[in-house]
Amino acid sequence: MLMSANSSDVLFILLGAIMILAMHAGFAFLELGTVRKKNQVNALVKILTDFAVSTIAYFFIGYSIAYGVSMLAPVSELNIANGYGMVKFFFLVTFAAAIPAIVSGGIAERAKFHPQTAATFILVGLVYPFFEGMIWNNNFGVQDWMKASFGETFHDFAGSVVVHAVGGWIALAAVLHLGARRGRYSKEGRVAAHPPSSIPFLALGAWILIVGWFGFNVMSAQKIDGISGLVALNSLMAMVGGTLVATFTGKNDPGFIHNGPLAGLVAVCAGSDIMHPIGALVVGGVAGGMFVYLFTITQNKWKIDDVLGVWPLHGICGAWGGIAAGIFGSKAFGGMGGVSILAQLVGTMMGMTIAFVGGYIVYGLLKKTVGIRLTDEEEFNGADLSIHQISASPERETNW
Repeated sequence: MLMSANSSDVLFILLGAIMILAMHAGFAFLELGTVRKKNQVNALVKILTDFAVSTIAYFFIGYSIAYGVSMLAPVSELNIANGYGMVKFFFLVTFAAAIPAIVSGGIAERAKFHPQTAATFILVGLVYPFFEGMIWNNNFGVQDWMKASFGETFHDFAGSVVVHAVGGWIALAAVLHLGARRGRYSKEGRVAAHPPSSIPFLALGAWILIVGWFGFNVMSAQKIDGISGLVALNSLMAMVGGTLVATFTGKNDPGFIHNGPLAGLVAVCAGSDIMHPIGALVVGGVAGGMFVYLFTITQNKWKIDDVLGVWPLHGICGAWGGIAAGIFGSKAFGGMGGVSILAQLVGTMMGMTIAFVGGYIVYGLLKKTVGIRLTDEEEFNGADLSIHQISASPERETNW
């Protein structure tokens, strides 16, 4: 495979990697804008630190688990075909690092810093690549079994399930272990609103993610010969569908309006290469509505304090995307065909189960050993001062 790659392929996948790297700024600003002012610095620091830890974990452990390729091989081997294999690693590590970036939004405002980086290392080094390799590299013959059992393999072109659902279900496990933020819910069952600190930063984060997503989806072809305008148009239509439905169902709430396109994009990843654009519009629209409904019910009825709503956004909309690929990817709905709804259901369930169980074990062990939550006093003062000893906009006069 590496020998057949050329310099154009290297540039193609490198540009995709850079676009997805830029998406991590989107994760950072989306979280920064959503949390309260006393936790803004922490949001920025977590995303960058987690990316660095993810790269180390994936380089030394995760990538070889997923694809059986050791990055410790001599450079003479790694640099074959203009270094295509190395930029492929760069591209895929930006996907892997999305897992802790997703989790970060759920556990915001009350999680300890270094236990979270430890969780990142384990999740990106072991849990995520375990499932990634099963789906994208046929590890353990899982895709062969799907083909034999259901007539088709599990189709997840750009990671609705492999990346997003996995990240979302790990985040749910982490949030359940952490518990709600201090003062979020009263003993009498009342809910205290914690409004976003900065709608402009929240919107900026959403826009950075939207733009980068076209690298996330289109460049998932990994070779320039595989580039597809269909993927680009389907991504656009799903984004628009998610935005419009979230606007109406969310009653013009800017938080919902800026998460709606992200819900649509999460859902379209899996089938973006096989759906009709109208199918993508429907898939995105359903995801936008699902996010608004589930975010509201999760926070207000179930009292699960998932700060950015990452379980509804990534966990549920990602799972919907995996299943939707089997529906709207079929020829009956104008798609390309070659998908099985049963394979999509089973593959999606596998991803959700591995992610939740893996996440629950990892965060459970850390909770029992080193603790994963700030003290009440630290949380009251805010993660910025408690962990980083500085606020987002410190005001200080000289004393002379």
